[in-house]
Amino acid sequence: MLQLKNLFKAAFRSIMKNRMRSLLTSLGIIIGVSAVIVMVGVGSGSQKRIAQEISSFGNNMLTVFPSWSRRGGVSRGAGSFNRLTMDDVEAIRKEAVLIEYISAIVMSGGQVIGNGNNWSTSIMGVDPAYLEIRGWGLEAGEFFTERDVRSRKKVAVLGQTIVKQIFGDMDPIGQKIRVRNTPFKVIGVLAKKGQDSRGNDQDDIILAPSTTVMVRLKGDHHINMINASATSLETITKAEEEITNILRREHKIDYGQEADFNVANQTEVTEMASATSRIMTMLLGAVAAVSLIVGGIGIMNIMLVSVTERTREIGIRMSVGARGSDILTQFLLEAVVLSLTGGIIGILLSAGIAFILNQWTDIYVVLNPMIIILSFTFSGAVGIFFGFYPARKAANLNPIEALRYE
Repeated sequence: MLQLKNLFKAAFRSIMKNRMRSLLTSLGIIIGVSAVIVMVGVGSGSQKRIAQEISSFGNNMLTVFPSWSRRGGVSRGAGSFNRLTMDDVEAIRKEAVLIEYISAIVMSGGQVIGNGNNWSTSIMGVDPAYLEIRGWGLEAGEFFTERDVRSRKKVAVLGQTIVKQIFGDMDPIGQKIRVRNTPFKVIGVLAKKGQDSRGNDQDDIILAPSTTVMVRLKGDHHINMINASATSLETITKAEEEITNILRREHKIDYGQEADFNVANQTEVTEMASATSRIMTMLLGAVAAVSLIVGGIGIMNIMLVSVTERTREIGIRMSVGARGSDILTQFLLEAVVLSLTGGIIGILLSAGIAFILNQWTDIYVVLNPMIIILSFTFSGAVGIFFGFYPARKAANLNPIEALRYE
């Protein structure tokens, strides 16, 4: 134990004699460790953000959207064959036993004018159950009712970006806005949602009764999609089948024929997004791990140079009784110390990079303690692997030839 301690001190002294060269030698390991930790952290952060965003839409949510049509054998894109109507929503509402909430979605857009200001935004026509499906709350005022939907009442609930742009610090409740020459009375303000993972502002929106938007703004009896919420996460697959059967009957589509609609649930979306994110994380980690290999090669090269430079020193040590195993251990310890030091600096650097990215950019980094431990352990393994050949070369030197070396 005492001998190993002395060998460690000798290795450390040798490293400290050439501080700059030692730092440059460890640079590959520093970059490799920090790259692995940050890249995997970016991937983990992406997975977490996607999961949070999807859960914000409602864990039990089902979405029905139009299918695509073909002309001349060419697909015209999703939504090009829209046969969804309010009758479909009513049929699902009356017949589906595994659906707790349901809402038609009618999309429109235009210039919003109010309080002497104007703003271009999206207007979404929905039903009262929409907030329950999305798990979205109100900050002020109230939401419209089923009676408002049936009577096509011109009322609106504003996202906070609209409130800021149109009314500033003024209370918008009870105020009037105009959307493409159609007046609306503001009855509520949505709770803040913030940006989604793609950077879109979820608060830049106006919600109004679906029938009002469809007749007054869209001018079309078709709806864009249907949002529904299953009674539980366990029944979501059967609820999807239930909706499919109802709509096939409503649209008079025989089994075996291609449906003119698609049904997607949040579980499928979550699994797909998570799988894609995991693959990207693995690829990023693998690419970053190459830096560790390059760093190990750099350590091996410098250690070979060090053996050549210290050939005479090795001969002197051997002549006074040092064994080949002692020489091998010393040089191997030098390589490991260089590698582990680089690993420690790399971990500290990755923590700094993660802090900067989380504070001042839209990139979300989640540092995984297990990845940090594995990276540090791997950096030590790199030092042993790439340091062994130079250490063995030093241990196998002939003492007489080493003493004659100039």
